Amino acid sequence: MNTSPKNTYLIAGASSGIGLELAKLLSKDHVVYGISRTAGELVTNENYKHIPFDFASDAPLPEIPDTIDGLVYCPGSITLKPLERLSGTDIDKDFTINARGAFLFVKKYIKNLKQSAQPSIVLFSSVAVQTGLPYHVSIAMAKGAIEGLTRSLAAELSPKVCVNAIAPSLTATPLASALLNNKAKIEANKQRHPLKNIGSAQEIATFAHHLLTQSTWVTDQVFGLNGGLGTLIK
Repeated sequence: MNTSPKNTYLIAGASSGIGLELAKLLSKDHVVYGISRTAGELVTNENYKHIPFDFASDAPLPEIPDTIDGLVYCPGSITLKPLERLSGTDIDKDFTINARGAFLFVKKYIKNLKQSAQPSIVLFSSVAVQTGLPYHVSIAMAKGAIEGLTRSLAAELSPKVCVNAIAPSLTATPLASALLNNKAKIEANKQRHPLKNIGSAQEIATFAHHLLTQSTWVTDQVFGLNGGLGTLIK
């Protein structure tokens, strides 16, 4: 019986949050390369290989010789400020880590990806792109570029590569910890959503896992995993 891993996936930002949960799922049956600043908790997993890299830097992305079956870009930011307090530095920082980082990531490894029989790319947007939310100008602009990148890549890389994005609402991850660091904040944020709950990193990772491993006829889609925020009136 052959129990060797089936495919190889490359996840940017695999040391925490959604990226970590996705890496856990994929590494059960596949090889996962995780590119992030810190190694994270999967360093002892024989199917997981950590590659140190800071997506906020100007350093060149590392070479990976293997065929890659799926690319996932998870790094992001949450800059919530009123317009009057936003600076050009804020805008540049959010664009660099979200949109520019995703573009360079895909560009670097597209040759590896095209060697796969069923290649897939999953990017991450935000509910704030399609739903007007106060104080979200910077992140909505940066993630809006992700949605444009998703659609352009889906057109350019078809019929070989499936390209999709997931646009969550507030999700319980280390990145969002300042918004969920006490019971009052947690309850207030739950009440903002028609489903009266906050996003789960595990649930979003499960959806991304499906797109990468089981979806062969889905591309050019931005999936809103948002608890109904912006689409239902309650």
